[in-house]
Amino acid sequence: MPTYVKRNPDAPKGFFACEAAGLQWLSSAHGGVPCATVIDHDDDSLTLQRLTTGTPSREAAYEFGRRLASTHDAGAEAFGAPPAGWAGPGFFGPLHNPLPMPLTGHETWGEFYARERLEPMTALAAGRLGSAGRAVVEAVIARCKAGDFDDGDSPARLHGDLWSGNVMWTPDGVVVIDPAAHGGHRETDLAMLALFGCPFLDAVTDGYQSRRRLRTGWRQRVGLHQLYPLLAHVVLFGGGYAEQATAAARGALS
Repeated sequence: MPTYVKRNPDAPKGFFACEAAGLQWLSSAHGGVPCATVIDHDDDSLTLQRLTTGTPSREAAYEFGRRLASTHDAGAEAFGAPPAGWAGPGFFGPLHNPLPMPLTGHETWGEFYARERLEPMTALAAGRLGSAGRAVVEAVIARCKAGDFDDGDSPARLHGDLWSGNVMWTPDGVVVIDPAAHGGHRETDLAMLALFGCPFLDAVTDGYQSRRRLRTGWRQRVGLHQLYPLLAHVVLFGGGYAEQATAAARGALS
């Protein structure tokens, strides 16, 4: 069996074990999106079954959307809950410089998103956001804590870092890699797909909604769900992303 080894001898303790647990948790969703198959892992590496790349197609994108809805519907214990089999912290970001990502369960999505995602990342990004940017992000945090964006939906089983680079197009359809898996809001994964572009995103969305209709106004909330990864980009890659993060926050408040 051809394999692929991800390696980082300087990875934080538990980094690869957490990723392995996330892949296995996502893979266990009945009818969900296939994930890279875990062969083995240790403190500084993760061995996966090697994937054969293919060409994106509208048909594969539609099926990906359908399966993503099933993955989400498999659920989680709480908003912010870790993948089954993992009790440590989570991680978000690139292999060479992962950021800490708390995995603490909450009853409501707004409380979880404010306290476990936006507040910690805003603190790390504060020096590059500027006072105006911090003010608008803090206003979003306040509205999240107030429950303004809660809708009664149950926690979804999220990939958590579903940008286009973690979507592998194979001859058999989409396979996902590199999760930051946790319990969250279903719109988060879809917003991540839109952040840096995904082939046939309209077909992905159509496929998703063929299985699970999104709540009215979901397009207007894309910026809200993109705010966390944009703040992470401010931290990782510099203040060039500060304007985009601020714009996303303003959009969430409109």
